[in-house]
Amino acid sequence: MKTLISIDRYLGKLEQFKDDNYGSMVRNQFKDSGGLSELAMLAAPTAVEFEEIKKAVAIMTKQEKEQAENLTDEQVRKIADDAAVDPANLAIFFNGYALYCKRVS
Repeated sequence: MKTLISIDRYLGKLEQFKDDNYGSMVRNQFKDSGGLSELAMLAAPTAVEFEEIKKAVAIMTKQEKEQAENLTDEQVRKIADDAAVDPANLAIFFNGYALYCKRVS
């Protein structure tokens, strides 16, 4: 899969939606629907979630960034552990990035 947008640029696009009122409404609406609120998290993270993701992306190697849409669960967990952030939220972020890359390719 050819990456059309870098992980850093994708993170920058996501920043404009952190703590978005509409995103918060959607998340609250789906929070009791078996984890479906994670779909809203892909587009509208809280400020805390965004800062954790930003911290994790900052410590990634050049190779990890270039292959971010193809990271394994083990690689995501290692990055999360190294950055001391929530691995579930980081996995959701990388899944969203992979979906974005597929959609625009």
